[in-house]
Amino acid sequence: MKRLSIYLTLIWSIVFLSTASCAVVPSTLRFTLNRWAEKAHGEPETAVQVKNITIPGPGGEIPLRIYTPEGSGPFPILVYFHGGGWVMGNLNTCNNTCHFFSNTIGCIVISVDYRLAPKHKFPAAVEDAYTATRWAAGHATEINGDSSRIAVAGESSGGNLAAVVCLMAQDRGDPHLMFQVLAYPPTNLATLETDSHRNFAKGYGLTNFHAKWLLKQYLPREKDRKNPYASPLLAEDISNVPPALVITGEYDILRDDGESYVRRLKEAGVKARFIRYADKGHMAHWKTSSGKAGDAQYQTSFALQAVFQSKTEELRNNCANCP
Repeated sequence: MKRLSIYLTLIWSIVFLSTASCAVVPSTLRFTLNRWAEKAHGEPETAVQVKNITIPGPGGEIPLRIYTPEGSGPFPILVYFHGGGWVMGNLNTCNNTCHFFSNTIGCIVISVDYRLAPKHKFPAAVEDAYTATRWAAGHATEINGDSSRIAVAGESSGGNLAAVVCLMAQDRGDPHLMFQVLAYPPTNLATLETDSHRNFAKGYGLTNFHAKWLLKQYLPREKDRKNPYASPLLAEDISNVPPALVITGEYDILRDDGESYVRRLKEAGVKARFIRYADKGHMAHWKTSSGKAGDAQYQTSFALQAVFQSKTEELRNNCANCP
């Protein structure tokens, strides 16, 4: 009965959002969708240790959840940003995903509870995401992590933040990041007029209407939407960001955003590739219900394992003749 109640509340929230103006109370919608996501994903079954902490941020304390796998370490580090259109999502909605990555990759995962719109508009989420990533690099030893092996990842709006953090690290000179995984990321918020936005505007999960509504909460000022830290595709220089794996869905309105970013990265000399899932809409292959990982999560694990292992082998080779 409780599950049915959550489901019905979710349906009414979506109907309300679809017919209302921006006067919709985002906190109510956020609570409903977050609760539904937490229930749908189920309880993770891993031996991963979990610790909640807070760190100083530009707008107050930033909550982090640190996942540590079994073993002796030091472990590589993955900094993770949840999705939710910069308005929804929290540490619980991506809890299962972070468990999965920590357990299968054998890495520390740091999940970031960045500030959300509309109370905290751009660039609050961006600055929190970057601050948390710098903290991970500066405090790696304290959490049994390896500061030379740090990657970032995110889903949907979290994928946008992961890409932006890499751009900020390039522009500001630190931290050094090895890799970025962008699952279904929006990379150009200055326009919603791509072919995928037009062709799959409704009926495939995330709709064009919802995307516009979320954008108004996060970026109400039109001029901010052209800022590279909102739209990394529009950055003048991305030649020194880390290699990337981008996940897209054939019927996702954000498909062209992700794939255009890969082409732009390649033009800049950055190694990048995308995996497009056929016949799938937004987030359809990223994760599934009842705590089961989607195929894209497995592909992400394989890619990150290879990246982290390559760094380990490099260090071993460099120290082959060490005294």
